[in-house]
Amino acid sequence: MAARSEEGKQRLTSLDAFRGATMALMVLVNDPGNGEYVYAPLEHAAWHGWTPTDVVFPSFVWIVGVAITLALGRKLAAHEDKGAILRQAFRRAAILFLLGLLVYAVPKFDLSTQRILGVLQRIAICYAVTVPIYLSTRLRGQVVWIVGLLSVYWVLMAFVPVPGYGAGRLDVEGNFAHYIDRIVLGAHNYEQTKTWDPEGIVSTLPAIATMLLGVVAGHIVAWQRSLSERIRVLLVVGILLIAAGLLCDQWLPINKKLWTSSFTLFMAGLDFAIFGLFLWIADGLGYKRVFQPFVILGMNAIAIYMVSEAGEILLSAFGWKTWIYQNVFLPLASPVNASLLYALAYTFANFLVAWALWRKRLFFRV
Repeated sequence: MAARSEEGKQRLTSLDAFRGATMALMVLVNDPGNGEYVYAPLEHAAWHGWTPTDVVFPSFVWIVGVAITLALGRKLAAHEDKGAILRQAFRRAAILFLLGLLVYAVPKFDLSTQRILGVLQRIAICYAVTVPIYLSTRLRGQVVWIVGLLSVYWVLMAFVPVPGYGAGRLDVEGNFAHYIDRIVLGAHNYEQTKTWDPEGIVSTLPAIATMLLGVVAGHIVAWQRSLSERIRVLLVVGILLIAAGLLCDQWLPINKKLWTSSFTLFMAGLDFAIFGLFLWIADGLGYKRVFQPFVILGMNAIAIYMVSEAGEILLSAFGWKTWIYQNVFLPLASPVNASLLYALAYTFANFLVAWALWRKRLFFRV
């Protein structure tokens, strides 16, 4: 991972702001003072359905897709070698994957139960697959890939039988995705579930489609048309994808833990629409200062992710988190509000880290 003292290239304020806002929400929902006292919108949906918390991870994946189009599009326009671009992409994916392994290794470093997949690992896999697709296809081909991935995943989930359960089961134990996680990953699944991983093997297929939908959004942003026209197209596509997700929900329910095809379409629709609003306000109307705290977070997203995860692990491991919650925040409010206050304070602490890096013009890139 490299730390750069200056960016050297003009960045899209709205994209950094959207990434930073997503990061802030991620830290907020991941780090309550007490996990037993959390407002419902700040928790993941128990199974089918969605909450604002479920928007976080697919938004990260989608944003990477947008960045692929904008960054690699500039490289292709400059006639950089595709082989060199691809090698750099695989290197970045490998580093991300290793960072993800490190996050889940701390503090036990127990290889017998080391979680293999996870948040950064899923982003790494999606990136390693999406970049070659982007380099070898145009917009129409990328749309075909999206449709193909979502269709294949639907067929697997709906028609491939699971031993002892049959085909088409979408409950926790009987679905095809979790069956594959059980037999392939075994003890290396997510610690809290034991037998399946929310960032599992089969559900990575629609996650790749999520990143490709971000690539499509990047094409729209990069069009040589007026900003207002590009914003309108983003909003229209967003509305259509939301409608498609709700329609598909009838056959394959919106479910973050399974990353269903309906979830992919619905969340991408929200991303198109929300990012369109960010683009309009920040880059269209010029209200960039409003988003500055989010921009600061967004320009060091990977660093802040690692800091927030490491901080949570260390605070919990040494018992400091419980002490701080009980002695600093619980005397101030009810348990659920004290838990929220802790999460807000922890989010602000991470912002201060991002601000310090920004002040020194240090931007960590993979």
